[in-house]
Amino acid sequence: MRSASPYIFVDNCIEVIEFYRNLFSGEIRNIQLDDDGKCVYAELFLGGGSIHFSDTFGQTQKGDNVRISLECESEEEIRRVYQSLIVDGKITFELQLTSWGALHANVVDQFGVGWLLNFQQS
Repeated sequence: MRSASPYIFVDNCIEVIEFYRNLFSGEIRNIQLDDDGKCVYAELFLGGGSIHFSDTFGQTQKGDNVRISLECESEEEIRRVYQSLIVDGKITFELQLTSWGALHANVVDQFGVGWLLNFQQS
């Protein structure tokens, strides 16, 4: 496993990430906006770690807006983790190759924990 970090989905993402940047003296990097100006991805670096952020796009409710993002080391690893997490869980985005060149999936496991699985292919 390369890394595990929180991924937060909130309305008004840019405003929220600015609040946390000021509060924690962090550094915002890699803001990606869609054509409507909504944030599809941003990173807030705090010390040696980071928190990922995105607008909700109407798909996330309060109380269900924090997930764990896993960056996998290999295709074999992401497939193994995916197959294990979907047992008695729910697939919200099927494991597939994405436009950003990664194998990616979103699942909610049997315990109600949300996971964003990613393996960036070279």
